[in-house]
Amino acid sequence: MPDLPPKAAIAVACNKGGVGKTTLATNLAIYLRALREDLPVAVLSLDDQRSVDRMFALRDPAPGEGNLKHAWAERSLDRVLQLGNYGVHFVPSPPEVALLKARAEDPATLRRILERTHFEGLFVLDTKSDLEALTENALHAADRILVPVADWASLDEAGKTFRALDRGRIAAQRARIVLTLVDRRTRVDGARGLHERLEAEIAARGWPRYATALSRSPRVETLNSGGGRPRSILHHARGTAVHAEMRALAEEVLADLAELLAPADAGARAAVWGRGAAPPRPPLARARATSILEAFRRR
Repeated sequence: MPDLPPKAAIAVACNKGGVGKTTLATNLAIYLRALREDLPVAVLSLDDQRSVDRMFALRDPAPGEGNLKHAWAERSLDRVLQLGNYGVHFVPSPPEVALLKARAEDPATLRRILERTHFEGLFVLDTKSDLEALTENALHAADRILVPVADWASLDEAGKTFRALDRGRIAAQRARIVLTLVDRRTRVDGARGLHERLEAEIAARGWPRYATALSRSPRVETLNSGGGRPRSILHHARGTAVHAEMRALAEEVLADLAELLAPADAGARAAVWGRGAAPPRPPLARARATSILEAFRRR
């Protein structure tokens, strides 16, 4: 039997709501699982909106069944981690997060919980639209931090995320901006659209970002709001631009995390998990992401 991949974590964090954060976290998990069938993927939400539960749960919760609140107290996800829709594992969300916040003063708590959990693979951490204790725990636990930016206000909020990384002594190179809800028809200063202005400002601030941008899509918005259970872009939005873009982004993430997700022995896993500095960032060339996107659209 081949070695399992090492443990790694991605956090999706933004201090502003309405930028597609949970849509990005849940659908990225599904695409990563589809592209790497050998890679177990688990989603954990530090929010109490229960979007993750509605998307991935295969059944209603049993009376007294554990959720993230119980796992936090036990310092392990082993008892509560469930296999859900699309082959993605998930952790049931707590009914409210106030008690968790009270137990999250130590920003390394979640990292230790993930370390103690007997799940080898990739965690995707969805966060609330804040930079409070639980989000801070996610930032400390993550090998990559995806920061969605949809407009100028969320760009300014992204600056707060980078300042939070600096305060927490977390390497800024762990973070990646992801442009979301992009409408390339929007023009704000004549010739240049909002998308191009955001790209230029991100480059001027020196923030790392993924080349793939995710388009605004009424069809995708309907997948989230058209019923009680959110539906995946991969399975229900074929033929849309965002379907191909999500695949291209997932390919970028896998390439970016290739060193961490390669099979490794226990000693190598211990060496990469929880180290202070981010690994060298691979080149994220726009040409490569564009070629992935175009190849997928031709299929």
